[in-house]
Amino acid sequence: MGRPKGNHEDRRGDVAEAVWQVLATDGFNGLTIRAIARQMQATTGVVTHYFGSKREIVGYALDLLESRSRTRQPRTAADGLPALRSAVMDMLPLDAESTTANRVWISSWDHALADPQFQRDHARRYADGVERLTALVQAAQKCAALCAGDARLMATELHSFALGLIVQAVLDPANYSAVQQVSLLEDYLARLRPTHLSR
Repeated sequence: MGRPKGNHEDRRGDVAEAVWQVLATDGFNGLTIRAIARQMQATTGVVTHYFGSKREIVGYALDLLESRSRTRQPRTAADGLPALRSAVMDMLPLDAESTTANRVWISSWDHALADPQFQRDHARRYADGVERLTALVQAAQKCAALCAGDARLMATELHSFALGLIVQAVLDPANYSAVQQVSLLEDYLARLRPTHLSR
């Protein structure tokens, strides 16, 4: 690919990107060392040079995808409800890049069910997601943009709503376009607002 071959971490990143593409198109059933090498236009020896096992490759790819998601520039720097809305929109498959990322996450669930460590990693990721939304819910409550109440419970429900919407949008994109996803999110958030602010 386009990176210097001598840079170890960059080459590992190349492998991770190839893993994402294979997972997004073929799922875990199609994820083989040979398929990863083919995606990279390299030999299987290149892949095994940087990783000792398929499990190590998948773990690295998911960790790198999580890191990139966290460091992505937010859609808005505004506080309160706009920041909460932005955080949820950043989770949704609203464009090609985020659709690919979500296809990878969904594909990885099957593997997590069979691997206790991957299951724990996923549980930790989703718990972290709820924590981030909880802080944003609390900030929105503080400026009276959301109803008072248990912020963690509200964040957990919102996180669950987003995950369900992600699955539907990835599996049925014709009926869950980006416009439809945002509309559903707006309707959901409207029900969390104080009565005098609801539309």
